[in-house]
Amino acid sequence: MSSLPSKKQILIVDSDLIHVKNLVHILEEHGFDTLSVSSAQVALQKASSLDIDMIVLGEVLPDTNGFDLCVRLKSNRNTEHIPVIMLSANCESQQRIRSYHLGADDCLSKDFEKDELLARMESIWRRGNGQFQGRREDRQRKVVQELSRIIEEGLIDPHFQPIYFLKPFRLFGFEVLSRPGVGVFLTNAEELFKAAIKYDMYYPLEMLCWRKAANIVSSCTKNEYVFFNCSPYIIENSKFLTVKTIFEESRIPFDKVVLEITERSSITEQDLFYERLGKYRDQGFSFAVDDVGGGYASLESIVATRPEIVKIDAHIVHNLHQDTVKRSIIKFIVGFCTENDIISVAEGVETPEEMAAVIELGVNAVQGYYLFRPTPELNVRQMKDVCISFS
Repeated sequence: MSSLPSKKQILIVDSDLIHVKNLVHILEEHGFDTLSVSSAQVALQKASSLDIDMIVLGEVLPDTNGFDLCVRLKSNRNTEHIPVIMLSANCESQQRIRSYHLGADDCLSKDFEKDELLARMESIWRRGNGQFQGRREDRQRKVVQELSRIIEEGLIDPHFQPIYFLKPFRLFGFEVLSRPGVGVFLTNAEELFKAAIKYDMYYPLEMLCWRKAANIVSSCTKNEYVFFNCSPYIIENSKFLTVKTIFEESRIPFDKVVLEITERSSITEQDLFYERLGKYRDQGFSFAVDDVGGGYASLESIVATRPEIVKIDAHIVHNLHQDTVKRSIIKFIVGFCTENDIISVAEGVETPEEMAAVIELGVNAVQGYYLFRPTPELNVRQMKDVCISFS
């Protein structure tokens, strides 16, 4: 295999979601790939199975503390080589000494200066002096081989989750959600697609997902809208303008396809990106912007994309009925959508209380476990039967 990508992946392990969000922003702004988890058990699994370059570890976790997890990481032959930075609320001399005794490579205050964090990270990698390079490359080769196998053998299972229009209550469409198939070690969909982008294998992987889903959809329905996740990486790909052949071959009308712009990769060529969106829109395709309100999809991107549909981030919807700030954010989004003739969709509706709140705030459509869980069986009749319960 030729030279591998050098973009480093950082695993953040912390239960403080605000702190994690800040870390993700800093690291991704400086070209790192990030993955965040909040429990020791999940952290061990991710560190063992993925090509992680560094772990940034908080003190407080729901199932243990950061110091105990550090010991477990450094005593496991699959993870002992991964540098660990401990983040402590009180990183004075005794706390740093304790961290070093437990195997941490550095200890930093949670109130760190951004430049200091980045400098410490680079220092740790320099001190390693190639010590972990062999193991890292072995792990990378393993991931690349697994991605190749998934693509070549079609080891992807499409799932479908319905989206319901609220007034009147009816089936609006369904989102295609792709899951790794049985027998692969990249079992998490988010990790699978992140790895595919990292190793320049995203296009063939996503096209596999679209083709498998389109073949199922074509035999089940042509009346509902079908939402396909669409990374900017796909749109900027030179082959994007031929992607519509998937829908032509499956005989899915272009005007029933919604390409849902996700943030799996950033837009690198703005003019090209929006030019291609325009060409697809001219042929009948619609566009949705995903995760609005969650800190990733900015109003600027909505203005530039001019989507027909805006999907409100599930984190904003979660416990909406108990949070006045979240209510204000959704109220603003709904108002913006109403004024600009955009359909608003609340994602991640999981409880009757959340359902009642989004209805009260005037959201147009809903999606979530409370209504219907993702399923590999596209049974449109069963999805429509849900409408009886809410009519």
